[in-house]
Order: sequence, then C-alpha cells, then structure tokens
Amino acid sequence: MTKQVLELLQKALALPEADRAALAGSLLESLEQVVDADAEEAWQREVSRRISDLDSGKAKTVPWEEIRSRLAARLANGN
Repeated sequence: MTKQVLELLQKALALPEADRAALAGSLLESLEQVVDADAEEAWQREVSRRISDLDSGKAKTVPWEEIRSRLAARLANGN
C-alpha cells in the first residue's frame, strides 16, 4: 500500500462502525464491473430467509466475543 492509502486507511478505521461499514460497502461496489442478476436475486432470497429465521427464533445469534474465543481456541489446538 502507498503512504496515501495507509493514511486513508487510518482515517477510515477511526470512523464509527456504521460509517466504516457503509464505506466498505461502497468500495466493494466500486469494484464490481458486471452484476450477475441471478446471483443478486439469490443473495436477496438468502438474506430474506436468514432474517426470517432470526425473527422467528429458528436461528440464534452468538456474540462476537464468544466466536472469537472459539476461533482462538481452535487455532491454538491446531484445528
């Protein structure tokens, strides 16, 4: 990365989480030259299904701290 990019990254990382997420989304969108309509439709269906599962209680969330601990334990054990 160039010095300019590193400086920009530091500024971006200092933004609130919602702003960082919006910025990341915008940057990713700028890289997508061709939109696959079938893939977009499939992702929309999947997102809707996951939201429904969360709303109905079928799916449960796990706090990030717990996931991070599980991953660290797995890495420590060589899994």
